Amino acid sequence: MLLRARERAAELGCHAVTPGTGAVLRVLAAAVGARTVVEVGTGTGVAALWLLGGMPPEGVLTTIDAELEHQRAAKRAFAEAGVAPTRTRAIPGRPADVLPRLTDAAYDLVLVAADPHAYPEYVGEALRMLRPGGVLAVDGALHHGMVPDPARRDEVTTVVREVGRSLQADPRVLPSLVPAGDGLLVAVRR
Repeated sequence: MLLRARERAAELGCHAVTPGTGAVLRVLAAAVGARTVVEVGTGTGVAALWLLGGMPPEGVLTTIDAELEHQRAAKRAFAEAGVAPTRTRAIPGRPADVLPRLTDAAYDLVLVAADPHAYPEYVGEALRMLRPGGVLAVDGALHHGMVPDPARRDEVTTVVREVGRSLQADPRVLPSLVPAGDGLLVAVRR
């Protein structure tokens, strides 16, 4: 299932979380007993399968992506994995348009894994949507190893670096950078 979903990601040219990142996401979902999860950036369903693996059987994962082809590929991965259709909700559309419509303090975990340029906006929405004790996870927090290098000043590296700094300074969360995959920035909502 995961292997086929990863292969489809390569075919479609979209990002798939690494197995190490996926394992961390599964553990986080299990640790918080995540019944309500939002994934920003569906891809082909790789991260969603990891998250669903850590969620209780009644948990529901909402995934948002503007690319309908990605969502079709993810739905195929869910079906191949035997995931009941009631456990996932795929919302097509730009995350910037969809996220503001989701309920405040109603989610146990939010994964941000789409368009690093928009990470500040997505993270802001995620913090609003998380319940106290909920977890924010931001994939690609090291941006190909460039974030720790102060000489790197390209736009995406700067945006990702600033998201990390803003979470570090935000009294609403307790953040940590997990060195899995391309870096997973994790923050617990206080």
